[in-house]
Amino acid sequence: MTFDAIGIAATGLTTHRKWLDAVSDNLANANNASSTDGAAFQARYVVAQEGQGVSGVYVSGVEFGDAEGRMVYQPDHPVADADGYVRYPDIDLSEQMGNLILAQRGYEANAAVVDRAKATYEAALQIGRS
Repeated sequence: MTFDAIGIAATGLTTHRKWLDAVSDNLANANNASSTDGAAFQARYVVAQEGQGVSGVYVSGVEFGDAEGRMVYQPDHPVADADGYVRYPDIDLSEQMGNLILAQRGYEANAAVVDRAKATYEAALQIGRS
């Protein structure tokens, strides 16, 4: 039972770490401008799925945001087109910050489960030695 808890929490740690990585990429690229004839940075969204039985959770794939992005009038920008427009990713910073907090808390919760399961296992070993 203790090893099941550690294994399941480990899958949660991995999934939340990948979610944190995706959110970090989205935040880092939120202000990347590109020319209007190219695609905007596409935000990454991790798709998680439950495992079979008691196997935890895993990342089943990644979905990408819209490559169209949003057009912004900035005639002084180096990559602006003839009409003065540049393309930015369509990334909502407040949504990404909320996701960042959720992913961080989920990671911390799964790490706490691993710590508690380890302490329980060590206590059981001590009882067995007595």
